[in-house]
Amino acid sequence: MATQTKPILHGYFRSSCSWRVRIAFALKGIEYEQAPVNLIKDGGQQLTDQFKALNPMQQVPAVTIDGITLSQSLAIIQYIEETRPGPRLLPADPKQRAHVRMICDIIASGIQPLQNLYVLQKIGGEKMQWAQHFINRGFEALEPILKQTAGTYSVGNEISMADICLVPQVYNAERFKLDMSPFPTIRRLNQTLIENEAFKASHPSCQPDTPDDMRQ
Repeated sequence: MATQTKPILHGYFRSSCSWRVRIAFALKGIEYEQAPVNLIKDGGQQLTDQFKALNPMQQVPAVTIDGITLSQSLAIIQYIEETRPGPRLLPADPKQRAHVRMICDIIASGIQPLQNLYVLQKIGGEKMQWAQHFINRGFEALEPILKQTAGTYSVGNEISMADICLVPQVYNAERFKLDMSPFPTIRRLNQTLIENEAFKASHPSCQPDTPDDMRQ
């Protein structure tokens, strides 16, 4: 589908959900513009009335594309998959496709929401332990699943939405100093994927809103 204007990604450099969308754009070779939303500055720019009009959930990412605005990273990525050519992000095989969606849901529903900024701000103390607990719990489920589904990548030998979700979640695990030694399959997949140019270009360390002291 041809477009007259570039998509605009409203996101935050360290948001794992925003990173998912950046990876998908990079894999598809789609040029886009970024409109940073600082989740911390001034109490959180996502909480302003201006951003609420864009995304009533007051979360990132939100993407303006083809005359519409979409929120929720998996919905955005699936729209990109359905409307843009390039490497497919969902396998052709129905069983593999189901595995990809299952892995995405475990991460996007069962792990990430329990350790995101909004939740941790409500927890008060013990934020590190809270985040570690829920990431570890999710990874304990993912490890045996990925051991069965993985080839070079999370499901078989093609990069998919499962990989797009996995790498940012491992980044979060490392931020919260989770012991990754019990998860050799996750570690292997992550190490392979972070060497891919699309994952490198979309990394939180090199975005327009990345603080200078976090750039690499």
